[in-house]
Amino acid sequence: MRPALRLLAAVKPVGRVLEPGAPTGLTGLSTHAAPRSTLVYLYSKTLDRLKQFPESSVYRQSTEALTRHRLNIIERIEPAGLKEWEERVQKQVDANPDAFEKHGVAIRHTADGRSFVTIRAAPEVDEREEEWNGELVAEPSLEGIRTPAERKDQKEALGYGRPANLDKAQALHVEAEPSLTADQISTAEKEIGAGLIEEVIQVAEGELRLANEMLKDKVWEELCEKPAEGQWSYFERKH
Repeated sequence: MRPALRLLAAVKPVGRVLEPGAPTGLTGLSTHAAPRSTLVYLYSKTLDRLKQFPESSVYRQSTEALTRHRLNIIERIEPAGLKEWEERVQKQVDANPDAFEKHGVAIRHTADGRSFVTIRAAPEVDEREEEWNGELVAEPSLEGIRTPAERKDQKEALGYGRPANLDKAQALHVEAEPSLTADQISTAEKEIGAGLIEEVIQVAEGELRLANEMLKDKVWEELCEKPAEGQWSYFERKH
């Protein structure tokens, strides 16, 4: 029923692409611009985290199986021109390595053996916040001696560590990934069976956060304080 809300909102010819930011039919949930690559990245990061759990962990076994199942569904559905796009982006990465580092327009990283390029979103600038009555709008600077923690970003602010060709690195245009058609997204939603693909993304984000927390807390280890005998025995019927 939920996917139908979006499909009925704007009926167009076969092969149409959903408009990013358009309503999905669910309050507060807009159409995602790149659902396929986002899910592949989230699932790959989750699998990376799960590898750090013991193989005997039931949580690892169940979550890994579900995550790989959904990852296989998403990877199997490819937009037209995906391979050609990957080749073009790889050529840009090889020719302009600085543009894909800390100060560039995008950043490279790997997860579960897969390579990813995350494009930095250009912030929307409001002229009213940039300048008022001829004066720049900014937080007041502190005076006096600062602690090392407060001065940790000073070198970067002064330009230390930035590449010499910073302007070129930040001016490079990286082509966006080809979009899935509405029919392809609908197919993925049906195979996954967990609502709209935007809802699936939210679940994947939550699962990654949960895996990070459980890894940090090392939930597979023995409790520091053992439970008292009978603590987990509730009001059972006694014969």
